[in-house]
Amino acid sequence: MIEPNVPKYIQLKKEIQSWIYAGRFKSNEQLPSEHELSRVFSMSRQTVRQAVGEMVQEGWLYRIQGKGTYCTGMNNRRASETATIGVITTYISDYIFPLIVRGAEATLRSRGYQLLLASTDNDKAKERDSLELMLAQSVSGLIIEPTRSAEGNPNESYYRALEAQGIPYIMINESYPELNCPCIKVDDKQGVFKAVEYLILGGHRHIAGFFKTDDLQGLNRMNGYIAAHQQYEVPFCIEDIITYTTEEKSVKPLKVAASMLSRADRPTAFVCYNDELAVRMMDIIREAGLQVPQDLSIVGFDDSFLATATEVKLTTIVHPKIELGIKAAETLMDMKERKIDSQSVGVVQYEPELIIRESTRELK
Repeated sequence: MIEPNVPKYIQLKKEIQSWIYAGRFKSNEQLPSEHELSRVFSMSRQTVRQAVGEMVQEGWLYRIQGKGTYCTGMNNRRASETATIGVITTYISDYIFPLIVRGAEATLRSRGYQLLLASTDNDKAKERDSLELMLAQSVSGLIIEPTRSAEGNPNESYYRALEAQGIPYIMINESYPELNCPCIKVDDKQGVFKAVEYLILGGHRHIAGFFKTDDLQGLNRMNGYIAAHQQYEVPFCIEDIITYTTEEKSVKPLKVAASMLSRADRPTAFVCYNDELAVRMMDIIREAGLQVPQDLSIVGFDDSFLATATEVKLTTIVHPKIELGIKAAETLMDMKERKIDSQSVGVVQYEPELIIRESTRELK
């Protein structure tokens, strides 16, 4: 909790506010006494009194003479129902999310809503900060891409607080399994299955797969790679499945690929987690003195602008970016306006489409 150069009373305010955001203190619930807060946070009574006093002035808390201090509650802080929808993405500048946000924003504005955008930079602590921001802004609903969805959900209490306060939310691309919330996504497993199937039917028998596994999208895409090999009874080595995390994405897959290409028994095809990695792989292939697709076929995922920005146009899987944003916004507004309930939405899953371009070829 200690933050250098930040006054202790402000740090205490932020901590109590985070408790309120997370639902640890509900409307009209009594807070611990100043003496108890002083003991819990190892702060002086004067520091606690200053923090609590400011929170009373700001409307977070209220006092009853002779009884104690109570939580105003997030619902009671909302003087009026706002028409703002929050969108929390892992990256704002990522080549996928601007198009998702564009689709969502256009749809929201057409029905009188404003959009408030936040990014987690794929960091779970920043996801918590983003959720706190949205709660402080009294948003009417949220569209969220979960952060590192394969690594658990330490911010579950914030999502439960949203539910307790009646704030609808919907997740895109993936969801935290324990939340059982509506989710709009592409079928990642089927997408890579189709890519590997296409390569296998084209004569490829040594296909390497590169998958980022700190999100469920990557795990599902890896499962599609395995499923295609199993269905067509094509054996594969576990060493041909290369996994990496967000921190490793700029180095590990490229280093492993370079090593693979130096071997006599190199793969005949690469299937990549996304277009970004596939395009970078083309540089590694050229540096090895090889050509795409003459020496090695390569497939991406997302059908982003990168897929056609290179000299060799990329075979890839379509991600319904703008359409997904539109669908998420429409669904959320219908939930907020009680035209539908969240349980009836469930998971909306788009069927992936394989776009065949110049980066792949059949083997004779």
